[in-house]
Amino acid sequence: MISLKSLRCLATAILIAPLFTLAAIPEREKSIPSAHERAIGQPDWVRRGTIYEINVRQYSAAGKLTAVTADLPRLEALGVDILWLMPIHPIGELHRKGPLGSYYAAKDYFAVNPEFGTDADLRALIDAAHARGMRVILDWVGNHVSPDNPLVQTHPEFFARDHAGKLMPPLGTDWTDVVQFDFSAPGLLDYQASALLHWVQKFGIDGFRCDVAWGLPTPFWDELTARVRAVKPDAFFLAEAELPQEQIRGFNTSYGFDLHHAMNSIAQGKKSASAIDEALAKIRATFPAGSSLMIFTSSHDENSWAGTEFERMGMGYAPFAVLTFLLDGVPMIYNGQEIGLDRRLEFFTRDPIVWPKETHPTSQLYHLLTRLRRTNPALHTGASMRRLDTTDNATFYAVLREAAGKKIVGFLNLTAKDAKADVFDPTFAGKWRDAFTGEIVTFDARVPLDLKAWRFRVLLSE
Repeated sequence: MISLKSLRCLATAILIAPLFTLAAIPEREKSIPSAHERAIGQPDWVRRGTIYEINVRQYSAAGKLTAVTADLPRLEALGVDILWLMPIHPIGELHRKGPLGSYYAAKDYFAVNPEFGTDADLRALIDAAHARGMRVILDWVGNHVSPDNPLVQTHPEFFARDHAGKLMPPLGTDWTDVVQFDFSAPGLLDYQASALLHWVQKFGIDGFRCDVAWGLPTPFWDELTARVRAVKPDAFFLAEAELPQEQIRGFNTSYGFDLHHAMNSIAQGKKSASAIDEALAKIRATFPAGSSLMIFTSSHDENSWAGTEFERMGMGYAPFAVLTFLLDGVPMIYNGQEIGLDRRLEFFTRDPIVWPKETHPTSQLYHLLTRLRRTNPALHTGASMRRLDTTDNATFYAVLREAAGKKIVGFLNLTAKDAKADVFDPTFAGKWRDAFTGEIVTFDARVPLDLKAWRFRVLLSE
């Protein structure tokens, strides 16, 4: 979220912009309601897949790509099938943050960071993942680069400048280890397209998670993604932004920021369960038909800077994890969530996850959810979804998904208190199987709810 200080900086920049004689400072793109448009949609492999974000530096004691490759059998068993690698490029040294620097300060778009391994190591990881039916997407940082990236010398026209003609970080940020591109610069789009195609054509990458997607103009993204899809039609593009216009031609999926923040607020007792509907209503009113959001309870940013899901959600971490799969969207798991990782990972230095030898209970939760997501069409992206009214909508969230004759219903108590309520809907008449216990239950149109604090039930139509 942009801070008051950042807004003041932006206002100041706009006021003095006429004094600038060099490249204009880019402004943050505003949301354009696009509900009358049709979204580009998602590749089939995304509609039933689960994203798993991998922080290579912290993923293992070795901090290498080879360690990720060795762990693919476990990831396959977990049921994740879209592996998102945080940036794998060499990191700049000039103005570097911490001893190892930020992954998001790229020094060379065409190389693999030797901290993580070699080109051959990355190819081996991608080939092994593909052999298991998994897809691999790279983190693409198109908004800025490290100040010692050779582009600064070979293409100085690519960069935005301040009123003194100096290179500058993205406006309103403390990202002093990077410098901002000027997206009106001739040749910049060609250069970025060549870099993306390098990873697609030479390594078999399946798509990109695009960092600071709100920082690049939508027409720039539209053309950039079109060039990649001309070579790989089912390439997947995930936007770190929540801009409706970006899903008309460019992005398949956007971050569900508002929904994520709503879930945090509900877990903290600041809002009722209906805050989920408010966030979803905004999406329906502004995003094009057929669009999708990535739904998550943690990520590298959330974990390192805002706190773990246990800090933000307490015991609500479990029902909200379930909700990321029940709501219509694309669910994402950040590495370590499946073992209940309860600490913030350092960002600019080594801080490896310690993986337990025994299976963690949270792994079983995610394993069941990923299997349901993959095999049951009612949980595929785009399947019908509606909230069911209960006699206590502030406490309970009840959601029904339907597709291809299959139904899944979830009942979740999103509070720290035990609660009872009723829900009435003709849909419930018949037999249902509990997804977690296997118990068969029979309902008429009325279903009594009696759930302990933070508990939930997921039922499958028989």
